[in-house]
Amino acid sequence: MAPAEESPVASPQGEPDVKIAVLGTGVVGQTLAGRLAALGHQVTVGTRDPDATLARTASEEGAGPPVFSAWQAENPQVQLATFDGATVQAELVINATAGGASLEALAAAGAANLDGKVILDVANTLDFSNGFPPSLSVVNTDSLAEQIQRAHPAARVVKSLNTMNCQVMVDPALVPGEHVVFVSGDDPAAKATVAELLSELGWPPSAIWDLGSLSTARGVEMILPLWLSIMRKLGGGEFNFAVARA
Repeated sequence: MAPAEESPVASPQGEPDVKIAVLGTGVVGQTLAGRLAALGHQVTVGTRDPDATLARTASEEGAGPPVFSAWQAENPQVQLATFDGATVQAELVINATAGGASLEALAAAGAANLDGKVILDVANTLDFSNGFPPSLSVVNTDSLAEQIQRAHPAARVVKSLNTMNCQVMVDPALVPGEHVVFVSGDDPAAKATVAELLSELGWPPSAIWDLGSLSTARGVEMILPLWLSIMRKLGGGEFNFAVARA
């Protein structure tokens, strides 16, 4: 998948740096924001209430990612803002919120701040209301990515990176051998932008699989129950999917 000429994402040696909004302060948002900032991009993390986010002293479950204030102290180049504050100047928006809250978060970002921009959706609609393993709240005939596109028709939504844990997202070499990252979207230039970003993160061109239209995100999102079963069997999440063919 060759990057489009108008792609706003520069290589680590290229200019200019890209203004990227990462929506979500959890482990996925932290990992993506930290890596993209290390690559030289101008990264702002978006949250509903920055003051509340910074005041938090423990995760809701008492475990999980570092509280954001501690993480930001180690990543001072990453800014924190409201959802709309993060997206207003952004050239690229990454949705790393919990899937069940993604539409609300993007609505808070504001349609005017998203129009014409690439939204890279890495979220999954995991429903833990009945415990573990979770079910999916969107399946079969729809996907979260398509819901985002319908809610923001002037944006350019691309689904990718949702079929692996966040450490593999930003460092595919953690998994030895050949493995793949899927890309779904209706806008070829938007997919090219995402492909270039994936390349910056270390994904070789042969590993970036363009599945076609945004409707293919349905199958990609429904991989998650299988992913969770494999994670439990292996006792960890540092694995990924490979495609073998004759």
